Amino acid sequence: MTKYRWTICVLLFFATTINYVDRQVLSLLQPFLSEEFHWTYSDYANITSIFQFCYAIALIFAGRFIDRLGTKKGYALSLTIWSIGAVIHAFSVNIGNILSPSLATIGIVVPISVVGFMISRLVLGIGEAGNFPAAIKTTAEWFPKKERSFATGIFNSGANIGAVIAPLGVPVIAKYFGWEWTFILVGAIGFLWLILWKHYYDTPQKNLKKGRINKLEYAYINSDTEKQLIKIDIKEDKNENKIKWTSLLGYRQTWSFIAGKFFTDGVWWFFLFWLPAFLKSYYGMTGTQIMLPLAVLYTMTMVGSIGGGWFPAYFTNKGMDIYPARMTAMIVIAIFPLSVLLAQPLSSTGYWWPILLIGVGTSAHQAWSANLFTTVSDMFPKKVVASVTGIGGMAGGISGVIVSKVGGWLFDHYSKLGHIETGYAIMFVFCAVAYLFAWCIMKLLVPKFKPITDL
Repeated sequence: MTKYRWTICVLLFFATTINYVDRQVLSLLQPFLSEEFHWTYSDYANITSIFQFCYAIALIFAGRFIDRLGTKKGYALSLTIWSIGAVIHAFSVNIGNILSPSLATIGIVVPISVVGFMISRLVLGIGEAGNFPAAIKTTAEWFPKKERSFATGIFNSGANIGAVIAPLGVPVIAKYFGWEWTFILVGAIGFLWLILWKHYYDTPQKNLKKGRINKLEYAYINSDTEKQLIKIDIKEDKNENKIKWTSLLGYRQTWSFIAGKFFTDGVWWFFLFWLPAFLKSYYGMTGTQIMLPLAVLYTMTMVGSIGGGWFPAYFTNKGMDIYPARMTAMIVIAIFPLSVLLAQPLSSTGYWWPILLIGVGTSAHQAWSANLFTTVSDMFPKKVVASVTGIGGMAGGISGVIVSKVGGWLFDHYSKLGHIETGYAIMFVFCAVAYLFAWCIMKLLVPKFKPITDL
């Protein structure tokens, strides 16, 4: 049997790596940019929130768009848009100079730099919204159910590799070439990926005809045995464009995924965008000083992503069906973020204890995420996987906006009172308990495995 499906997984891994490098550049430069442009915590929260808000709204359309256009074209267009968005961050001040006078005439007075960066983040958010719907749909197309969470864990670990690469490279580029060239060089990487995607990606059917996979691998990819689901997959080509995404809201399975994303995605966004600010507030660390601790933290997170994707197999090997195995794995994973409760109390001992404890929490998030994404392809036919992923992703993006805005308000408030640590303590409590709460809601909505068979 050929193993070409893992070549596709590698492409998804690198796309997700690029995705996270592009979105993290701003957070790594935040201490420097805040000083240069005199941003408050709320200014920075507004810049990050516009990305999260546009990302959230675009997700619901991105999923539907990719289901209609197809994975190959949809993914390529998405990555093109977000790469352009990443590059234009370098020209944010120019953009702000152009737009600020027009905004002032309608009573909106915002610092020029804030306006420019908000526009750049808007474009980035719209483009990046296509990554996970396209990647999850690709996984559903190329892997049988028993391998999907592992494949998802592998490509999703690209988020962590991106988060490792970024703190190692971004401060160095900014130091020697300036912050503008950091955005340009990092953003340009996406265009190299497009060349590989165009050459290597196609559907299993087309790659079978091209001779890249043989009949054994093709049969293995389509080896799920549920008769009803097989009938659905056979009919997908005819009914591909006839399902309205609003009809998906009538299923408890959709709301289970929405709940899982809404109550936990904000945690990941918080750590991604606010960890450099945390290290600066507590330990005065900026620039290349944050490289090592963040690299260690996100290396831990990569282990969580791949291990979490494998974890349900431990229970299926003991005789559990896939959904009970996945939910059992997720409740175990949901316990680990409780370690974050100790991060703030132990902060006085130095930065390594908070970094390691938060690293356990972020590792658990990625393990949780690998399984949460896979619940969609477990329960829905392939033709609507990207649409459902987009709907849930929108909920997760809105959660990110709320968490970022609340965090910015708390940090400004308690910073003025002289004890910003209280703001971080509040946020860390939320980050610790979110997963247990989300699991309970998901279990109430879908207590037993019930695949959708009437779409």
